[in-house]
Amino acid sequence: MTRTLPPGLTVTTRVPASSANLGPGFDSLGLALGVYDEIVVRTTDSGLTIRVEGEGADDVPWGPSHLVVRAIERGLESAGVWADGLDVVCRNVIPHSRGLGSSASAVVGGLAAGRGLAVKFDPELACSNDDLVQLAAEFEGHPDNASASVLGGVVVSWTETDREGDTGMNGAAEHHMRRYRAVRLDPHPALRATVLVPEERSSTAHTRGLLPETVPHGDAAFNVSRAALAVVALTERPDLLLPATADRLHQGYRSSALPLTTVWIDRLRAAGIAAMVSGAGPTVLALSTAEFPAELRELAAADGLRVWHPEISGGVRVD
Repeated sequence: MTRTLPPGLTVTTRVPASSANLGPGFDSLGLALGVYDEIVVRTTDSGLTIRVEGEGADDVPWGPSHLVVRAIERGLESAGVWADGLDVVCRNVIPHSRGLGSSASAVVGGLAAGRGLAVKFDPELACSNDDLVQLAAEFEGHPDNASASVLGGVVVSWTETDREGDTGMNGAAEHHMRRYRAVRLDPHPALRATVLVPEERSSTAHTRGLLPETVPHGDAAFNVSRAALAVVALTERPDLLLPATADRLHQGYRSSALPLTTVWIDRLRAAGIAAMVSGAGPTVLALSTAEFPAELRELAAADGLRVWHPEISGGVRVD
């Protein structure tokens, strides 16, 4: 039976950005980055009010279709509670449509807020991180960005179904019950992240549509080895970051849609810096243990790129 929350409950969530793929780990490796959106939610007697500040304030709907609102409602529903009214404030810092997991962060923040309100009403309604990863990944269809924003650090994520095998007689994926899973790894303490953020945006649907349905066996084997090596490089051997972040599955196919991104990845890798497309782009993620060179920073600024040095962060925080 659904219980109704009283008016006056307030919760604040602070959720990090994320970078997915990390080169070879397509739809499986992720990293939480210390650029944060904040969501403040208060239960009211009736209705919905929403205010959006910062990134995307002029682009997103200010109503029930807003992604954060839908995620809050899903979080409440999953806890078996409801609210007659909500007042929602979104303070956005994560750039939209740049490959930094803004939609996954919105979902995670909203879900965490909904569950946080439920816990303030009844502490026994606490949600595990595993459940939060599942709920968030259901919005996206894969858990790489969402799990990074939930768990923080470096994440390895994967998807399971309710039966052995995942294809039908015609070879197409059948829709069985999906379980989204992830584990958190502690990044090497010397690991530093730099992001180069272009002004132009990118559509994940468009760039994903550039990928072929099949890839050569040799390319698949290459990426398996590099993804395994990436786990080692990110956690124990950062001296291996350059070879560990090489990719043959997705970045080359997307390069025509991301010309500036591709130029900068090539430029940084030629300088010995492990650089890759952040998610679907166009942001470039660079990982190293050394300070980012001043001359490259100046050159990036001249190309219209914002250069940030976010920490590798923890997961979503609920207060």
